[in-house]
Amino acid sequence: MSLTVCPDPILPEVLHVLPARHVDARGWFSETYNSEAFRRAGIECDFVQDNQSRSEKAGTIRGLHFQKPPHAQAKLIRCARGRILDVAVDIRAGSPRFGVFTLVELSADTGLQLFIPAGFAHGFCTLEDGCEVAYKVDAFFAPGCDAGIAYNDPDIGIGWPFPEHELLLSDKDRKLPRLKDL
Repeated sequence: MSLTVCPDPILPEVLHVLPARHVDARGWFSETYNSEAFRRAGIECDFVQDNQSRSEKAGTIRGLHFQKPPHAQAKLIRCARGRILDVAVDIRAGSPRFGVFTLVELSADTGLQLFIPAGFAHGFCTLEDGCEVAYKVDAFFAPGCDAGIAYNDPDIGIGWPFPEHELLLSDKDRKLPRLKDL
C-alpha cells in the first residue's frame, strides 16, 4: 500500500491521508487501511472498532464528539459516499491551539481521509444527500466517557455551509455544552 500523509496547515497533529488508487477501465481500487503502511507513515494506532453512519439529507451535522480519558479516541475518518465537511477542534488542556478548529472536505470521489488524534473533538456536516461516513477508532465506545461540544459554540466559531434553519442535528447534539463549560 502506498499513501501520502500531510499535516493539516492549521492543526498539524491532524493528518490528511490519501491512499493510492489503482485506476483502470472498470473504475478504481484502493486499500483504505493497512497497519504496516500507516506505521511506516508515522501513524501508529491500534484501531479496535469500525463505525459507519448514513445521513439522508445535506446539512446534517454529527458532532462535535469526543471521549474523555481514559477512553479518549483517535479516529481515521473517510467519506464512503457523497461529500462532507469534516471538523476537528483542539480540546487539549494547555495546548497553544486550544479551541482552534480545522475544516477539511472529504469525499468518496477523492478518497482523502483524516486522522484525528485523541485530544480533539470531531464532527462533520453532510454536503449532499445520502452521505456515508466510515471511521476507525483506537478505543472502544465507553458511555461514561462520551462527551461533546456545541456545534455552534461562538467561542469556536465554525462557519457551517448551510443556514442555521436548514441544519439537521440529533436532540443530543443540540444540547451539548460550550467548550468553556466543560
